[in-house]
Amino acid sequence: MNTIRCLCATALLAALLPSSAATETPAEVALRQETARCQRGETNQDRATCLKEVGAAYDEARRNQLGTAPAADLARNATQRCDAQPAADREACVQRLQAGAAEGSVQGGGLLRETESPK
Repeated sequence: MNTIRCLCATALLAALLPSSAATETPAEVALRQETARCQRGETNQDRATCLKEVGAAYDEARRNQLGTAPAADLARNATQRCDAQPAADREACVQRLQAGAAEGSVQGGGLLRETESPK
């Protein structure tokens, strides 16, 4: 069943690709490149999920909604993650987000944030 979904998603994405590379928009170029990465298995997702995400990102880019969140929204979203922490740990969580040193990457498996405070 996943093979059928994958083939359908591949066919749909191929239909969205323009016939002439000279007239491609930046969103279409990204669609073509990311679709190829999905097909080659170069992502951390199974092929069907990858193709679905590529299609969704392409739709958002066509509507000029991809990557347009204001900085205030991004900061608010980041600090909302701290709401899941116990009350005693929330302030330290927000402090790590705002002033902590960060290392790692999402692609590498996670971004670690650290702060030091005197006790």
